Amino acid sequence: MSSSDSINAPRAPVLLVGVDFGLPHFDSDLEELGLLAQTAGLEPVARLTCKRKAPDAALFVGSGKADEIRTLAQMHGAVEVLFDQSLSPAQQRNLERHLELPVNDRTLLILEIFAQRARSHEGKLQVELARLQYLSTRLVRRWSHLERQRGGIGARGGPGETQIELDRRMINDAVKRTKERLVKVKRQRSTQRRQRERRDTFNISLVGYTNAGKSTLFNALVKARAYAADQLFATLDTTTRQLYLGEAGRSVSLSDTVGFIRDLPHGLVDAFQATLQEAVDADLLLHVVDASNPNFPEQIDQVQRVLHEIGAADIAQLLVFNKLDAVSPEQRPATLQDMYELDGRPVDRLFVSARTGEGLDALRQKLAQTVLVAQADMTPGDLTELPIQAP
Repeated sequence: MSSSDSINAPRAPVLLVGVDFGLPHFDSDLEELGLLAQTAGLEPVARLTCKRKAPDAALFVGSGKADEIRTLAQMHGAVEVLFDQSLSPAQQRNLERHLELPVNDRTLLILEIFAQRARSHEGKLQVELARLQYLSTRLVRRWSHLERQRGGIGARGGPGETQIELDRRMINDAVKRTKERLVKVKRQRSTQRRQRERRDTFNISLVGYTNAGKSTLFNALVKARAYAADQLFATLDTTTRQLYLGEAGRSVSLSDTVGFIRDLPHGLVDAFQATLQEAVDADLLLHVVDASNPNFPEQIDQVQRVLHEIGAADIAQLLVFNKLDAVSPEQRPATLQDMYELDGRPVDRLFVSARTGEGLDALRQKLAQTVLVAQADMTPGDLTELPIQAP
């Protein structure tokens, strides 16, 4: 069974593996990898974690731990092994030979989920570009069965190398064509943005960690029906609607964007530049956070890292701590409006529940104040001095 076939199989039993290299925020329970696997239609049946100072060059985990993984997979009937970290092509190939099972990593798993979720022409193009770029590094694995055709020691050329070169050329040509098609999409988006600018539209983009409730909040604010679900990467395609703010006496443009995640493959960030451009060109970022998730500080850091990477770090932000209805009574904040230190500077924070509607009136008021500040050409610091009326 091929790697792609095994991932596409519904509810195939898989073994999850994570290696702790002493880096901060290691997911010792492999909770997020498990959610990713379930989102891709797989069923985690066992989990294994271990500690190492550095990855093993050949097997990533070393031969002894690889034997343990093979035994555990056989014991639980796993048909595939998923690693929480990215594997090199050689490590992936060596592990598959050692375990006699398909082996995939976090990067390919995220790519597969993106491929399943993409609905628009633009989204499918972006996923295809990322997939092609990922495959281009693994050609030797696909054509390793031709190695025996290369001849003896010192021989060069041969059918195997020729096939790899042909395959690489085909992928490079496909990458070029896909990039050209995405350039056209970017031009169309740029035209739409210029039209909004001519209409003096104030642009707000929702950003945040995946499954923070961005689409649910988007729907609650604009009364739309964008797809929202309690799963990772429910939204891939940008949706933009007009949001009327009565206190400001005008409408603003609100965009829902793809969620971020820890160790988001760099190729995906590059491929989704057209979608992420909505965040780069925004006047305000609504940074949505899952208030019920105990790891929210790490998730905020991951979002900030991607915003820096795409050139959106200097855009004004409003932190919206969502899912207040899922916060336990003892963890519920004393006030629903305060300040939060973000990248060394204080930022306004509001607690809301997009599901129940709690706090949404205060959020609309804050957005209206932001628009009024922009209209009056006030400095961002003046925004924090404007009080929010009690609902």
